[in-house]
Amino acid sequence: MNIKITDNPVELGKVSAAAAVEGIINAIKDKGQANVILATGASQFETLRNLVEDTTIDWSKVVMFHLDEYIGLPETAPASFRKYLKERFLNLVSPLKASYLVNGETDPEVECKRLNQIITEHPIDVALVGIGENGHLAFNDPPADFDTLSPYIVVDLDEKCRLQQFNEGWFPSLAEVPKKAISMSIKQICKSKMIICSVPDSRKAEAVKNTLENKVSNNDPASILQTHANCLFFLDKSSASLLSKN
Repeated sequence: MNIKITDNPVELGKVSAAAAVEGIINAIKDKGQANVILATGASQFETLRNLVEDTTIDWSKVVMFHLDEYIGLPETAPASFRKYLKERFLNLVSPLKASYLVNGETDPEVECKRLNQIITEHPIDVALVGIGENGHLAFNDPPADFDTLSPYIVVDLDEKCRLQQFNEGWFPSLAEVPKKAISMSIKQICKSKMIICSVPDSRKAEAVKNTLENKVSNNDPASILQTHANCLFFLDKSSASLLSKN
């Protein structure tokens, strides 16, 4: 693993986006297009802001997938990840070759089947991910399914995950946070050629420590990233504060 600790979230966003740009451009050079995964949530604000400001990527050669979406949440809702990605990415860059957003408003099993067929035909070059306060990767809450081969799956959201979404201000009450979501699976995320994991803020410090220093376990879902051949962690001083070698 390659771990870089920055002074603050703004600096984190600059260096993580730079790594993503390099990975995307290299994929386009190597095979004519880049297949990418984008994450959402507060941890990705600065990374995406810097990514959309880049002028060197030919976005017409980029295919985008995203990690997860709540089941039953309208796209017009403030917490919708489709809304997030349209407002913070898709509407701000020139048109992509293709973008495949997760629709949580349709039959979730049918939607998983649709996405599974598409992503199987698009080996991922660069995946941008974060880590939840409970250590989740995408919406794979502990104990995460490390074994399923399905690229997208239906998952239950645990209370700590749902509480994080409420505390971040995405929902007016905990009761309004959905209890189910469609999520990219652990194995599918780990198939990515390069994984860029951006994790700012002190509230993620315990999850970062567990991810990087505990043994790999589905009780710390993001710990699986220890086994990936090309995973780059971008932290700030706050999120790295509990690391024993910090």
